[in-house]
Amino acid sequence: MGIDVDCGRLAPPRHRLVTIGDSLTQGFQSGAVFNTDLSYPAIIADEMGWSEYFRYPTYPGYGGLPLNIELLLRELEDRFGQALEWWETPLALFQARRFMDGVEDYWERGPGAAAPRTTDIKHNLSVYGYDLRDVLLRTAKTCRDAIQAPKDNWLHQFVESNGDRAALRVLPSDSMDCDGRLTLLDAAQELGNEREVGQQHGIETLIVFLGANNALQAATQLKVVWSGTGFNDLVGKSSYTVWTPQHFRQELKEVVDGVRRIKARHVIWCTVPHVTIVPLARGVAGKMDVGSRYFPYYARPWISDSDFNPLLHAHLTGQQAEDVDRAIDLYNDAITGHVRTARQEGRDWYLMDTAGLLDRLASRRYVKDHLARPPWWQPYQLPPQLQALSPEPNSHFLVGDGARRTDGGLFSLDGVHPTTIGYGILAQELINIMRRAGVEFHYADGSARSDPVTVDFARLIRRDTLINQPPGNLTAGLDFLAWAESTLSLVQRTLYFRVSY
Repeated sequence: MGIDVDCGRLAPPRHRLVTIGDSLTQGFQSGAVFNTDLSYPAIIADEMGWSEYFRYPTYPGYGGLPLNIELLLRELEDRFGQALEWWETPLALFQARRFMDGVEDYWERGPGAAAPRTTDIKHNLSVYGYDLRDVLLRTAKTCRDAIQAPKDNWLHQFVESNGDRAALRVLPSDSMDCDGRLTLLDAAQELGNEREVGQQHGIETLIVFLGANNALQAATQLKVVWSGTGFNDLVGKSSYTVWTPQHFRQELKEVVDGVRRIKARHVIWCTVPHVTIVPLARGVAGKMDVGSRYFPYYARPWISDSDFNPLLHAHLTGQQAEDVDRAIDLYNDAITGHVRTARQEGRDWYLMDTAGLLDRLASRRYVKDHLARPPWWQPYQLPPQLQALSPEPNSHFLVGDGARRTDGGLFSLDGVHPTTIGYGILAQELINIMRRAGVEFHYADGSARSDPVTVDFARLIRRDTLINQPPGNLTAGLDFLAWAESTLSLVQRTLYFRVSY
């Protein structure tokens, strides 16, 4: 921000890293939260040499919540092979519903139904689907009260209240005799208050990455409904897919006030990515005009240009996409303004421009269209380990040829959330900011690391099954996901998070 702040170089506080966020911070991918040990906060903690102390929720069993698309694909591949023949469609539908019934039973009636109660507050305080208002009001008590007796409906096999069930593994339930009444902000404040003698802060670095879900539904639902009456109500807000900049600023102000009460030495705020970049909302045909960032329509990626019919297929118009992006730009102006003010007051706050990061990786918007690039734009240089992959990962939808990945790689199978290597990129950029703030990183033996501190992408590649061993039935490209959406409503079931609330 061009504003110097002297915060000293004291010994690290007890809690070296705490994060507040939504699915992008929790580690959600391919329609589910499951590999939480590979979220970007967990990756950072590992590079700090602090992974054994970093506390995060776990979601064992059936590939996590709400529905793991990758695991479903692998189940069908085991049963039907790499290609689904037309006569196998009824059996595949039965097999898919059988899998979904197992997921539902596990989380509603089985071992996953009982959320662990603990006095420890997590360091990764993130819940998928959460927007600004959720962070301000939702508690373990409100989530428990919202979960009703589940119904076993064969036609609608999906984990009911899955968002509340997931949140109960994050929100404090028994700490500080609070009877489950702490919000995510309250929980972070409790960690900040756990200071050592002579320490001013209980948290060394706090990362706040919120606001995507105040606009993301426009891309996942392909529908723009601007916020109105009840936008700041937990029930009323479910009617809207995009917050007006004015309403976003009001919500943000309350969240900022809460963050200011948290005793953290360094705070990093992340800007909101442009949601129309995600491959789940694919631009149809050519750009609207020469040099334009936008396509005339945005539809599902499995609908080809030749098949697309605006009278038949759900879509956004190019003008709607531009309007949403402009609103997000104003969201980010508001976030930037709060960071600037805090630094002027002597607080060591930083800005992570995740919107700019995603824009620099946007293949169809900028990488392949030189005329659409704004003056500030520069291509993002992937780490050498990722550049060495064949093909080099990009922001297209992930597809394969039965043996290997042939396109995409930065986004998982839900077309919205990153792959493991994608989360690694985000972790690297945040590490760069933390080093600028003077945060020390250590090897596993405790010795200090010198600059540059780089993410172990070789480890992430080994752990990223979508990169090193993608499902073989991606051979059919997006045809399978088109079938899954039409027969199983897969996108609706895994990404319309507010329905679960």
